Amino acid sequence: MINNKVLAIILGGGQGSRLHPLTEERSKPAVPIAGKYRLVDIPISNCINADIKRMFVLTQFNSASLNRHIKDTYHFSFFSSAFVDVLAAEQTPGNKGWFQGTADAVRQSMHHFLRHEFDYALILSGDQLYQMDYDKMIEAHEESNAKISIATIPVNAKDATSFGILKANEKSIVTSFIEKPEADLLPDWTSEVSNEMKGEGRNYLASMGIYIFNRDLLIKLMNDSSTIDFGKEIIPQNIKKHKTLSYQYEGYWTDIGNIDSFFEANIGLTDNIPQFDLYDKKKRIYTHARMLPTTKVSGTTLNKTVIAEGCIISAAKIEKSVIGIRSRIGDESTVIKTYMMGSDYYETLHEIQEKKIKNLMGIGERCFIKNAILDKNCRIGDDVRINGGSHLKDTETDTYAIKDGIVVIKNGATIPNGFVI
Repeated sequence: MINNKVLAIILGGGQGSRLHPLTEERSKPAVPIAGKYRLVDIPISNCINADIKRMFVLTQFNSASLNRHIKDTYHFSFFSSAFVDVLAAEQTPGNKGWFQGTADAVRQSMHHFLRHEFDYALILSGDQLYQMDYDKMIEAHEESNAKISIATIPVNAKDATSFGILKANEKSIVTSFIEKPEADLLPDWTSEVSNEMKGEGRNYLASMGIYIFNRDLLIKLMNDSSTIDFGKEIIPQNIKKHKTLSYQYEGYWTDIGNIDSFFEANIGLTDNIPQFDLYDKKKRIYTHARMLPTTKVSGTTLNKTVIAEGCIISAAKIEKSVIGIRSRIGDESTVIKTYMMGSDYYETLHEIQEKKIKNLMGIGERCFIKNAILDKNCRIGDDVRINGGSHLKDTETDTYAIKDGIVVIKNGATIPNGFVI
């Protein structure tokens, strides 16, 4: 079954500079998460779970790997109207430039959307981690006869200064909006929230950057080329002109905006009861189906660790870490609070024999790795010591970067034997 009322538009974001160096060679939606998925799998899976199976992903930076992932992953029946299409910024007779913002990206792509029938456009971000039932949001939108709906999440006073904050009345209709308010303004910006949220001091409604627009209104708004962003212009300018619903969501949600939030979101998956539940049958996360062997572990003490398929592990200890597909970790190594993305391929036995002196893919022997992100296809030599933490200054080199105390080994980098960070 396909929800033909709704067309989903997933915004891939800009250059992703705050997630650098993970976005050095790939777009933000293509960044690997949880050892086997990509960020774009989250909104796509949420859509599939709600029977929304017509999706466009808008991107303009390093889109090759994103294109490949979506092409290899999301196959629907030949007789179905379902699709996931990537739209990169393109030059047309009417436009010669890049996407200038979220609204401009939708405006430039409207001619693709309008080839399809739909009543509502569901506009999503490609860099957030959450599991939402969009069906319920669409139902609320219809029942309230709203022209625009905004997904909101209750936040506390400390976090409220970092978001666009909405004020809603007792019927959840938005009455006003303020972007990143100063702390002294907050007392005037509380909204009605559940008792549970009140108990946690979460009295302010933050925009999640998830919107529903009625088709006719979206077409009208996109005809005004002076607006380039939804959060900064379209929403503030239209909430009093057109009935706008605040749809409150109280589940887990995090914006993967920088290295610190990305790292914590992944390490959080190792908790006994993680806030983001990969094991919920009704809210499955879909990704590329790989025919990988089972993971083999020899003599390793494992504690609060998530391990993907196809790994060969002989480490002494792995604790509070996420180990991605096809990872290899050598004898006597210790890995703590680390996200190892894994590898795109295996080295053959012949290659391994030929490279006896050089570093193999993965982590070598007798290494100590803590507070680190190892991007895909890294080669960490023997006796390497990486000890991330607040004692380290932000740094950028050809093979690694340090941000907020987290050491990020770059995609395909080789770290020589005995190296210390």
